[in-house]
Amino acid sequence: MAHFHTTEAPFRFRRGSTPLLISFPHVGTHVPECVASRLSDEARQVPDTDWHLEQLYAFADALGASMLVATHSRYVIDLNRPPDGASLYPGQSVTGLCPVDTFDDTLIYTRGEVPDDAEIAQRREQVWQPYHAQLEAELQRLHAEHGVALLWDAHSIRSVLPRFFEGKLNDLNLGTANGASCDPVLAQRLLAIAQGAPGHTAVLNGRFKGGHITRHYGRPEQGFHAVQLEMTQSSYMEETLPFAYRPDLAARIQPTLQQLIEAMLAFSVAR
Repeated sequence: MAHFHTTEAPFRFRRGSTPLLISFPHVGTHVPECVASRLSDEARQVPDTDWHLEQLYAFADALGASMLVATHSRYVIDLNRPPDGASLYPGQSVTGLCPVDTFDDTLIYTRGEVPDDAEIAQRREQVWQPYHAQLEAELQRLHAEHGVALLWDAHSIRSVLPRFFEGKLNDLNLGTANGASCDPVLAQRLLAIAQGAPGHTAVLNGRFKGGHITRHYGRPEQGFHAVQLEMTQSSYMEETLPFAYRPDLAARIQPTLQQLIEAMLAFSVAR
């Protein structure tokens, strides 16, 4: 049995001044050596990372948002999956709590040294649980202080991924767990902003409806409103190695992202 141990903190956190928390569960790139030594050459490049999102959302610090930023790669453990590994999209191709294959359907562990239940439990205890404990604690603090807590779960993905969807993905994929994770009025405001993004396409609750974080923490009837945005990486970066940030592309989409975040904040004031 492989023994999992990490010396890297499971997250970085910055506390803001507004009722909004932005979560970045898939931006981490750290892979402890006990895992990295078993990975394929491709997997060591952690290609399925949500690259550069902290940089893309840098404007949100000035808006007073709290920021929760993952440090470990989703190949170590996927922070947007339920702790029991249950599928979020039954019947569709998905990657698991501790993935064994890449988005391109290639093996992550070339010699078959996949994590067993004991190692998965160690990864969950050292990385997944601390991230979610911080997420829950901050949402409770925001709710206690402001009477409402807003969660924006920030994601990105390659625009063409045949394993998960046909053709090219819409650029801005808003997910509210089919309406269960946030106020429907807020969701429609966000969709209208996203659909107005020049040169970009948008959809609400299309292929991506929100993962575990959106579904678990969104309780609008109690004042907890959660929204996931899955955006195409072609909107702000190069989608192939070395996955370079494209400031010229980012500058086109950032005004829309800022409008979306500002609409979240305006909703908290206008309730």
